[in-house]
Amino acid sequence: MSKRSFLSLSASVFLVGVGGATGAFSQEDKVNCANPQTQMEMTQCAGEDYDKADKDLNVQYQKLRKLLAERDKSADESTKGAVDALVAAQRAWVAFRDANCDFEGFQARGGSMEPQLVASCLADMSRKRTDELRALSEGF
Repeated sequence: MSKRSFLSLSASVFLVGVGGATGAFSQEDKVNCANPQTQMEMTQCAGEDYDKADKDLNVQYQKLRKLLAERDKSADESTKGAVDALVAAQRAWVAFRDANCDFEGFQARGGSMEPQLVASCLADMSRKRTDELRALSEGF
């Protein structure tokens, strides 16, 4: 199951548990993420934060990949392969990030706070990786 699916499922289960059959929460309710009041709101805001961080990460990754592809086009055979190296590194990093954040979630394993911890970790690590990729871009 993907991180997004897990977070979405966790939030949905939490919503059903909190709202029950009364439908206390609706899709139109916009959470004030500057001041979330409930665990459900904190989890939703953490998920939104992760979504933004993930989008920013993907934009920076694509910029660097494009830059490296241009570099590889003009490189001789002994210095080509930057794109392949980036892809391998990013895949390994994603696996590490996901495993690390799953581990961080164990602080509240099975509790309503677990998805928030996982999403917050994913967002934090994704922002840090975005900064790393941006710095790498500046180095090429």
